[in-house]
Amino acid sequence: MDKTEVKILLVDDESDILEFLGYNLSREGYMVEKAKNGKRAIQIAREFKPHLVILDVMMPGMDGMETCAVMRNMPELHDPLIVFLTARGEDYSQIAGFDAGADDYITKPIKPKIFLSRIQALLRRINEQTKQAEQDNLRIETSGFIIDKTKFVVIKDKEEISLPKKEFELLFYLASFPDKVVTRNDIFSAVWGNDVIVGDRTIDVHIRRIRERLGIDNIRTIKGVGYKFDTQ
Repeated sequence: MDKTEVKILLVDDESDILEFLGYNLSREGYMVEKAKNGKRAIQIAREFKPHLVILDVMMPGMDGMETCAVMRNMPELHDPLIVFLTARGEDYSQIAGFDAGADDYITKPIKPKIFLSRIQALLRRINEQTKQAEQDNLRIETSGFIIDKTKFVVIKDKEEISLPKKEFELLFYLASFPDKVVTRNDIFSAVWGNDVIVGDRTIDVHIRRIRERLGIDNIRTIKGVGYKFDTQ
């Protein structure tokens, strides 16, 4: 995808940050829309259909977490990448952000070169994911339930169960390699991308929540290596 085709939505309640980021992105050739709060961002997103949303966490009214969660439930958005902006020292949890549906986060204060480099890396993921989606089987039937990537739901006992974005992607990835051990590094690369730094326990927490939410024991921990999705 060419830069001039990429749509980026900036959301921050600070006008100077919107202008600063918007200027740098527009200068690179990206199509940019801006919003000063979550409600306005949702309105713009419906029409603009961004490929990437850069979203401040701490905003009055509807904060970034809530805005992200709403966007993730808007099928017309076609699952854009969502990046949180966070100030140093904010009470912000990576896992909470990923649970809300974020793909990455960027810490303020922001240096233009580093910011643009991060954006370029994220947009490479859009192109890679687009190519991969064309090749992937989007529906996995295994062990008494269905993992449907077209709807982002798990169907078990005829009930549709929604999981947070990263939990769903993690489950789908593991189920794509039935009865095979998948290393932690491979999981990080496939689900979070090489450009995202997450804590060592992130995968463990997500695996535990998948087990609890679905009531399954198919995902087995292989100590010191990774995980295995058992079909037996």
